[in-house]
Parts: sequence; C-alpha cells; structure tokens
Amino acid sequence: MQKDILSGKGFLMGSLLCLVVVCLFSCQSDNSKKAAGLIEEEGQKVLVSEDTTKESEEAHSDKATGDTTQIRVHEIIGVGDMMLGTNYPNKSYLPANGGADLLSEVQGILQNAEVTFGNLEGTLLNSGGQVKRCSNPSLCYAFRSPENYVDHFVNAGFDVVSIANNHTGDFGPTGRKRTKEVLTSSGIAFAGLAGTDETTVFERNGVRYGFAAFAPNTGTVDIRQITRAKTIVQKLAERCDIVIVSFHGGAEGAKHQRTPCKTETYYGENRGNVCKFSHAVIDAGADIVFGHGPHVTRAIELYNNRFIAYSLGNFCTYGRFNLRGEAGVAPIIKVAVDDHGGFLHAEITPIYQGKTHGPRVDSERRAIKILQNLTKSDFPDTPLEIMDDGFVFKK
Repeated sequence: MQKDILSGKGFLMGSLLCLVVVCLFSCQSDNSKKAAGLIEEEGQKVLVSEDTTKESEEAHSDKATGDTTQIRVHEIIGVGDMMLGTNYPNKSYLPANGGADLLSEVQGILQNAEVTFGNLEGTLLNSGGQVKRCSNPSLCYAFRSPENYVDHFVNAGFDVVSIANNHTGDFGPTGRKRTKEVLTSSGIAFAGLAGTDETTVFERNGVRYGFAAFAPNTGTVDIRQITRAKTIVQKLAERCDIVIVSFHGGAEGAKHQRTPCKTETYYGENRGNVCKFSHAVIDAGADIVFGHGPHVTRAIELYNNRFIAYSLGNFCTYGRFNLRGEAGVAPIIKVAVDDHGGFLHAEITPIYQGKTHGPRVDSERRAIKILQNLTKSDFPDTPLEIMDDGFVFKK
C-alpha cells in the first residue's frame, strides 16, 4: 500500500516539475512576429528583430557513443508576385474591404516560418507620382497601391520583399521613395534598387540573413551583369549566416513555362539567363534563390545542395493581372535549411486565386503537379523528389 501512495513531499516535487514543464512548453509556443528597428552597417540597411518565431530543431543520436547533436532547422517561405490592388487609373481596381481579406485564407501558412518573402509588384503610394510612359498602352500597366496596404503584408507575416521588377518605377522617383519609406516604417526589409538598396541584412532568432534582388529593368540591380551579381552576393555572404537571392527574369506566360537555361528575350527585351545567374550566385554564397517574373510556375532545382525556384508565379495579384489557366495557380514554398544554408527539405502548398478573391489552398493541387512535371522535364538530373502531398526531399 505504501508504494502506491505518494508522500506529501513527493507529491509537492512532482507538482513543481509538472509546472516547470508546462511553463517551458508555453514559452516555446509564443509565436509573435517581428518588432523591428533599422540600423546602418557598412552603407547597407540592417534590420534587427527581437523575433520569437518558432525555431525548430532536429536531434540526431549516436546510440553507440550516446552523443546527440542538435541541428537547428530554419524555415524560409517564398511566394511570387504580389499586387493587392491599384488606385490607378481609378479606384475600381481596388478590392473590397480595403484588401483586408485578400491574404486571410493563407495567413496562417505564411506566418509559420522564420522568414517569409514575396515579390512586391508596383508602388505603395496614395496619390501623385509621375506615371511611366508606355509605347504600347495595351501592354502597359501601372500599379499604385494605397500605403496602408502594407499592413496586410505585415499582418500576414512578411519579413522581406523584392522591389527589383518592371513595376517598381511605375510612378517615378516619388513612387520608389515613398514605397521604401512605407516598408521601412513597417519593419519589412527590401532590396533590389541599383546603387542605393542593392542588399539588406536582417536578423531572426539570432540568425543574420542577407538578401539581394535582381532584375533586367531600369533602376534595378541587373540580373544580366553576372560578374557584378557574384561580387554583391559574395560580400553579403561574408557577413551573413544565410543568404537569400531573388530574381525577376525570364519570358512571360504559359507558352514560356519551361526553363530553357539560355538567354530569354521577351518583347525585344533581354530577360537574362536565369539558370546561369542562379548557379553563379550560389557559387558566390547564396543559399536560396527565389525566382519570379514569368507569371506562371516554373521548375525547381537543387544545385550544390542549394534550393532554386525558377518562378513562383502569381501569388496575390488583384484586379489587373491575367489569372486564366496556369497563371491563376501557384505554389507557396517553405524551404528548410541548416545553419549554413544547406538544403534539408521543402514543402509546397498549392494555391489558386480569382478576379474577386485572393489566394486559397487548392484542393486539386495543381501547382504541385506542375512542379512535378516541369522539374522532371527541365532538370531530370536534379536530386529532388516531389511527393504528391507537396513534400520535397533530397534523393
């Protein structure tokens, strides 16, 4: 009987132990996302955050020696083009409820990573600016989103965006300047403008991330100048733990969904050789490369154990984008890497969007099927296996 009854002292110690365990799990579940400040370092922006986003670890035990090594796993999400509505040429191209509902159905997915990235198409500017001139108005669109739309990106968990694309200059210097001011005040890092904002550095969970963005467009850091791109990335890698690179390149549309690994020309413009560029920046120290620009999903590749997505398609592009067929489906890709940026695994969440709503999880999993087919055809030797459920692992 005495063995079945806890003594008063034993019961008290057991209760205290349970309380400690509960406290530890409660502390670990606090997922508050970014309260950031901006400082200057070596002429580049450095965004420092006291982020408490979930940091996962994988334990590997050696049963023979009893040695256990903890490998920290860092999860980085990448999505494609983002334009949440434009007040130009008129407010009819703005979504209902001020756009507050556009990202709501995928917000939980976007927040579940250490870093979340997307390509910001257009400007954040309430009014004014000098709209760009277009030789062919039918092929020209200018995007000017209200400044408070940045709150939708913040609430969804975005940490960093590219402003290297053909729409960052839609409203001239005024649009670029105000966009940068709005992003900075909201704690979202950015890069992609030649000479002034070529790279950015920010911290999450004690990890220093470097980010650089490239495009073939006026005022951006040129994707076609590969030697210079390598220099930029190498310098970034020397002072960062993990380096993310994005590019806006390649031809556009469903007819150009294959990745040709040669210089691509579209409407007379040299859009770069995205394979040569991606491999070069990885050789220079990049750990993840996220591509966009074709407005459709392209293949993925593993090069020197570093992850490349050649196009993440249209993620949330309200009102002025063609969303027919494959242009309306895209992946959210979460990449898991180690402390040195080495690829561990990835996870694809397939989404779709329509003219009247933002991204929703696609039960038909069309983006996964597209990635399976394109990766097999365009990079048959890449050591990646894409499962039907979207899990991606190294063969």
